[in-house]
Amino acid sequence: MAEHPEIEVLEAFIIDVNGVTRGKWIPRDRADEILTKGLALPRSVLALDIWGRDVEAAGLAEGTGDPDGICMPVPGTLAPVPWLERPTAQVMLTMMESPDKPFFADPRAILAAVLRRFSESGLTPVVAAELEFYLIDPHRSATDPVRPPNSRSGRWQGWQTQVLSIAELHEFENLLSDISRVCTLQGVPADAILRENGPGQYEINLKHVGDAMKAADHAVMLKRVVKGIAHQHGLDATFMAKPYGDRAGSGMHVHFSLLDGRGRNVFSSDDGRGSDVMRHAVGGLVRTMGESMAVFAPHANSYRRLTHSEHAPLYASWGYDNRNAAVRLITTSGPATRIEHRVSGADANPYLAIATMLAGAHYGIANQIEPGAQMVSDDDEEFERLSCNWDDGIEAFAESEFVSQYLGDDYQKLYAACKTQELNEFRLRVTDVEYDAYLRNV
Repeated sequence: MAEHPEIEVLEAFIIDVNGVTRGKWIPRDRADEILTKGLALPRSVLALDIWGRDVEAAGLAEGTGDPDGICMPVPGTLAPVPWLERPTAQVMLTMMESPDKPFFADPRAILAAVLRRFSESGLTPVVAAELEFYLIDPHRSATDPVRPPNSRSGRWQGWQTQVLSIAELHEFENLLSDISRVCTLQGVPADAILRENGPGQYEINLKHVGDAMKAADHAVMLKRVVKGIAHQHGLDATFMAKPYGDRAGSGMHVHFSLLDGRGRNVFSSDDGRGSDVMRHAVGGLVRTMGESMAVFAPHANSYRRLTHSEHAPLYASWGYDNRNAAVRLITTSGPATRIEHRVSGADANPYLAIATMLAGAHYGIANQIEPGAQMVSDDDEEFERLSCNWDDGIEAFAESEFVSQYLGDDYQKLYAACKTQELNEFRLRVTDVEYDAYLRNV
């Protein structure tokens, strides 16, 4: 902390099963201790439901004594938090089982285990995420829970789409510029910013990095920056997959390629159609997609995005430069040949989404799985229809041999338990639509 003499408090946090930050504020006089010796946090905090409640069936709280785990700082994540009034720094933590072994329930440990498989094969994933989000009015009520914001000129944005509008970037110039500035300050490699398909919807692209763990770190940090800066400017930001039922959803598109030991892109080919390795990776992604939906679409709201709308995939499909396919192949430039995985919502946990995606690719390469014919039309029923509801996604995940093999039996059970508890909560809630339809009419 010596390089930050102005800092008064350290915000130290880990990432839970839902991608939510959980941790503590540490006074400056204890910050160096945390940065060198770590911070004790309950192991059960990694397996909370979306409301922050213990999930007994996950096996980390009830009947265990709820012991602590030691959480160590992630190198390179100590950075200022300029959107808070009090001078604050942040550091990301990762929970450890022992000094040299990550705790299995930490999402970073799941991704690390998948990356070891690639390392053993002499391959390195190069990964980047693109995150869509909505800026929304912070003032809302039960009858008006979400609406587009006012611009800096005080003009209400209304319900216009205005995709790729430069004028709409101008309207939020200060906010978007602050996001870029803070990303630079925190070491988050933000790239292009654009206006997306929904009212008040934007997208920020992250640069490719040859470390998939850092790519996931960057996605988590970017979400924190966007929310923090939006709040600082008097707005809210949401990465909810479908905040408006009749408008575009928000996705997290993940691009990746694979490099061999000499730094060559093994997806590239002389004919511009992609190598056998790329084809098999696609085959694995398509084959395992149905079993992975509980990760790519982790919430009840996630499945509202996976309907006929702006470029949200409906089938476990692939195609060359086809944004309606779940897996888009980009092969126009040899070294930049890559796969774009378009299934995950912006609400997905980046570590788990990237881990499961890369696991599918590894599975396809290891088993030389053929992807079949590419998608031709938007409704190509030759492909498996992706889960339309949360129940099916959770069930397929819980029963998957692929998930057990790559994410581990223990984490498979833990994740399914957390999602099942959330699903059961939704089953208990009676919606306003049901009251409107049935209370007086049946």
